[in-house]
Amino acid sequence: MKMNNFQAPIGVFDSGYGGLTILQKIKERLPQYDYLYLGDNARAPYGTRSFDVIYRFTLEAVKYLFARGCPLIIIACNTASAKALRSIQQNDLPDIAPDRRVLGIIRPTAEAVTQLSKSLHIGVLGTPGTIQSGSYDIEISKQNPQCVTVGHGCPMWVPLIENGEGLRPGADYFIKQEIDALTEADSAIDTVILACTHYPLLLPKIRQYLPYGKQIICQGDIVADSLADYLRRHQEIDCRLSRGAETQYCTTENAGKFAAMASMFLNRPITATTVTL
Repeated sequence: MKMNNFQAPIGVFDSGYGGLTILQKIKERLPQYDYLYLGDNARAPYGTRSFDVIYRFTLEAVKYLFARGCPLIIIACNTASAKALRSIQQNDLPDIAPDRRVLGIIRPTAEAVTQLSKSLHIGVLGTPGTIQSGSYDIEISKQNPQCVTVGHGCPMWVPLIENGEGLRPGADYFIKQEIDALTEADSAIDTVILACTHYPLLLPKIRQYLPYGKQIICQGDIVADSLADYLRRHQEIDCRLSRGAETQYCTTENAGKFAAMASMFLNRPITATTVTL
């Protein structure tokens, strides 16, 4: 049964464009719901910013999405999940929205990867901010203390993607360099997490340079499955979500610029609205 049109969408937040790869997989898994995507493109990238700044920016985004009626928000950004999610869940939600929920993407990824790795040596490729936070090390260790986690920051990968150079020959040097550094740090790694939502756009080249037999974990399907399970277990949230199969896109940057870049991530044209947080 459809509820009032777009009254209670699932909010999906990212610092920029990468969260679109998460949203796409969620929509494939759960097409019946409404979605409101927010990219804080005017202040991206988050990866090099401090914990305090990322927390403040993320909280502003969460409050905006709550004001737009979202009962549930997915922080589809590894950096924001690493540096802001726990503080918002523990310190802010009880005061500003005790009946709403904010979920991240690191914990479900950690839960999945510990089941998939046979050697229990796990590599993490992400932005410098995500790697420096140590969030994957912590979450993976919680799931299985025997796991060895090796993280490596890839500062050039996001700029390459957003400048349309990710799959061009000039990107090969930077992609191979970071993959070699990770595998040389621990040759026993058998599973590699792409811990930045931009990185699936580099999959053809990552597969080309990652040694044979090592599996690559993209987060989209994992997060989508985790969300479906969450809604099954939390009917009090699920019953509040509107089901019109509609998606709206918002950005803090120029809407036309966002729509053009987002279309590259989604392989179809979209329209967007500029908002102020």
